[in-house]
Amino acid sequence: MSRRAVICEFLGTLLLVLFAVGAAVLAAKSIGDLGVALAFGFTLLALAYALGPISGCHVNPAVTLGFLLARRIDVRTAAAYWVAQFAGGIAGAALVFWLAKTVPGVQTHGKMGSNGWGSRSEVGISGGGAFLAEVLLTFLLVFVVLAVTHRLAVTGFDGLPIGIALATIHLIGIPLTGTSVNPARSLGPALFAGGPALSQLWLFIVAPLVGGVLAAGAHLVTHPQPNTAAS
Repeated sequence: MSRRAVICEFLGTLLLVLFAVGAAVLAAKSIGDLGVALAFGFTLLALAYALGPISGCHVNPAVTLGFLLARRIDVRTAAAYWVAQFAGGIAGAALVFWLAKTVPGVQTHGKMGSNGWGSRSEVGISGGGAFLAEVLLTFLLVFVVLAVTHRLAVTGFDGLPIGIALATIHLIGIPLTGTSVNPARSLGPALFAGGPALSQLWLFIVAPLVGGVLAAGAHLVTHPQPNTAAS
């Protein structure tokens, strides 16, 4: 693990929240759910090429957990990445909040691109349904990332299926929960939204981590190549 890698995880998560969650907060009326889904997918795709060779461009605690359980990284690296990712998610959300306050009519309290179920879901999904949806959607993302990468780095065309997977996940998940699949992406907006967003936050931290665990287990079965922890 290098200091540069940790900085990249902070910066990458910040930029993912700023531009993708920012699209949901500031431009959803103009671009719709499809546009928001593409904003998430394209942002991650660009970051994968920019940061992948340095840190692997996890920018997601669930992805980092998958790499840890797949024995691609060690505990020390995973812990440093988690701190950087959550800090980056909060910093990115702070920038979105600041921008939103400069735009008349943009509501931040209780929303701010945060995730939710029940009355906070477009389709009114239940808490149990939201938990299952987030587990399954995160499973797809983490499984794809593990399957197309080698050890830590994103190389060649690895970023393309990862970006496509995240866009597809958001097309399905936005009406259900607003789509988390990333605890750091959920924490930052919820802190600034407050209210119900904070009370429901636990699900969008726990469920993606469960999905990451399941994806790592499936990956070790389907891709049984020897994996060793990176120093």
